[in-house]
Amino acid sequence: MNPEHREEGRGGGEGELQVLQRRLADFAAARRWLPYHTPKNLVAALSVEASELVEIFQWLTPEESAQVMDSPGTAARVEDEVADVLAYLLQFCQVLGIDPAAALSAKIERNEKRFPLPDSPDRHSPE
Repeated sequence: MNPEHREEGRGGGEGELQVLQRRLADFAAARRWLPYHTPKNLVAALSVEASELVEIFQWLTPEESAQVMDSPGTAARVEDEVADVLAYLLQFCQVLGIDPAAALSAKIERNEKRFPLPDSPDRHSPE
């Protein structure tokens, strides 16, 4: 489905994620990239960008990884890759009509039921 025909937000004004999705769609449309922004292409690009983020941390110790934002150069690389991952995820969601905030909220609710607090009598261990 064409992102330009996707409904923006639910119940009124646009939220921050919808504003970013609109900016990304406008950017792609101005460059005539929308025909290439298929779910398959976007999820492949998302995977590549996530791998580039992993690459930054690949050989770091746990201690080094916790300090990665202390180095301005590395911090900038991490922020750029996070932005790339988020951009492709938001574009993917827009093309498929997924509200990413609603999807995350629903997933958290399912996980809260699936993994109750440790002092609950019906505690499940992670699979």
